[in-house]
Amino acid sequence: MTDPHRLDAPAAPPLAASPLAASTLAASTQPSSGSGRIPGLDGLRALAVVAVVVFHLNPAWLPGGFLGVDIFFVVSGFLITTLLVREHARTGRLDLPAFWARRARRLLPALLVVIPFSVLLAWVSERDLLVGIGPQVLGALTFSFNWVQIAAGSNYFAATSPQLLTNLWSLAVEEQFYLAWPLITLGLLTAIRSARSRIGIVLILAAGSGFLMAARFDPEVGATRVYYGTDTHVFGLMIGAALALWWTTPEIRGPAFWIARRRPATALALGVLAGLMWWLDESRPLTFRGGLVLASVASAVLIASAITGGTLARALDLPALRWIGERSYGIYLWHWPVILVVNADYGPVPGSAGFGWTRLWCVVVILALADLCYRLVELPVRRRGWRGAVDLWARQLPGRADGRRVLLIGATTVLLLAGAALASAPGMTSAQQQIVLNEKAAIRSPVPDSAVSEPRAADFSMPMGEEIDAYGDSMMVGSVPALKYYFPGIRIDAKSNRRWSSGYRAVLASGTDIRRAVVLSFGTNAGVTEADVRATLDRLGSHRMIVLVNVHLNSTRASSDNAALKRVAADYRNVVVADWSARVRTERTLLQSDGIHPSMTGQHAYAAVVRQTFADLSVARTGIEVRLPVLPIP
Repeated sequence: MTDPHRLDAPAAPPLAASPLAASTLAASTQPSSGSGRIPGLDGLRALAVVAVVVFHLNPAWLPGGFLGVDIFFVVSGFLITTLLVREHARTGRLDLPAFWARRARRLLPALLVVIPFSVLLAWVSERDLLVGIGPQVLGALTFSFNWVQIAAGSNYFAATSPQLLTNLWSLAVEEQFYLAWPLITLGLLTAIRSARSRIGIVLILAAGSGFLMAARFDPEVGATRVYYGTDTHVFGLMIGAALALWWTTPEIRGPAFWIARRRPATALALGVLAGLMWWLDESRPLTFRGGLVLASVASAVLIASAITGGTLARALDLPALRWIGERSYGIYLWHWPVILVVNADYGPVPGSAGFGWTRLWCVVVILALADLCYRLVELPVRRRGWRGAVDLWARQLPGRADGRRVLLIGATTVLLLAGAALASAPGMTSAQQQIVLNEKAAIRSPVPDSAVSEPRAADFSMPMGEEIDAYGDSMMVGSVPALKYYFPGIRIDAKSNRRWSSGYRAVLASGTDIRRAVVLSFGTNAGVTEADVRATLDRLGSHRMIVLVNVHLNSTRASSDNAALKRVAADYRNVVVADWSARVRTERTLLQSDGIHPSMTGQHAYAAVVRQTFADLSVARTGIEVRLPVLPIP
């Protein structure tokens, strides 16, 4: 998600003061074209951003598509370090203010357009997307987004609470790298004479970051801290930097780059990266315990192969890939807000009719906005500087004499409107508000031990409300009124953010005070853990009727979670799965704007699915037909 870097410093003989000899730089850092670009790297950026966009359009299409960010990190580490080494070799020093000014010209123009316009789009389409927008904007503008979100307890992989600017976490990591790395590089180049020692130090930094991610990752807590943290996710940038130090030292790079150029090495790296993108997802601990590091290493091999020429470089330099790669920064910035706004407007459900068309519409809008931003905003500032770009924009407006005034009025209007949107942003989404209201009615009232009678024999007749206990997470909380309407007298024990392990503990806490029919609805927050499901069912026993409600999420794990529930239920005669996921796919109005929790209509569909599933279980076990009256939505 980085900007399209170029090795655009003019080629000149290195000064004698440089720690690298003139022969070293002359042979090592010249790009293969006179334009200052390295063929193939735009194509790698294109593949990276396509992977990320596909993942966000529908995680089931490419479960590990988020690894595209790690490709960006490696490319950025390589290019930035190469720029720094070349400048130091040419001049004997690093002009840090000029370096940071160039980074600002590359990154800020598009960012300063995307942030206010994304806020305005959310304001006019779905105000729920503005929840928490203040800290997001602050983090984006100060390049501290990742740490702001860590402090707020956000989750990049949370499908239940998507944030409008969440994709900017990786831009923050890169900006922090741009601020600190030139100083570290200067220290390495001046204090460490041995090229191998410099590379070794950088690789140690990469290994340390990867180790921190693996050591600090806790499946029970989630991946947010280690995924967002600069300290735990800087290994890709360091691997790219080490590659740059290696590439700019021909006397030690030869054999390794010769190997990288061989087709078997390239094919292996491509295969590893493709396999990781298909197999890894956020629910696998291996993703954060070596998976992301392995993807970064494979990316470095592909870079080494591309910059040495050959088949891969030619393939990656195809016009279509170059076009996407040149606009990859804008595509990355725009894609997530566009997807959220389209989702809010059309409410698509994966697998439903029309879902594919909404994804195609997202792609069209993303590419159009990225191209306009690239040609009208990014390139003018990059080529002419801030003042030159303003002059150019002013000349393009009607009434050239007043062009600057029109620009000022337009920019001020956009900022004022964006400020109004920020000021009026809701504190909670509509789904969260409904859950807060319903949670008060989802507290299970215990029955005195003297009044408890543990069922001694299985009774599979259709249960009435006073014969049912329900345990669940926010999905059940959102459906409390409808459950009480369909099952008068039902007892509900449901809370937000519960996992299957929490459900097991809730059942244990109930002791023997559990009715003969039970509804279990977990998995929205942290997936389905088969061991916890089985432990819960074993605790409830074979004499109770049990309904497991499956999950609906725009997440890679939804299908595997539902398959696990189905597999477990098949091993118990008294357990059946309520297919809420299939019901949701038939009607978009069943979900709230977050695409997860049931709407007012949806909660009645949720309760109806549970009721029908109890009826199906009763018929299957008793052979007696169950007639269910049609209940109108009040």
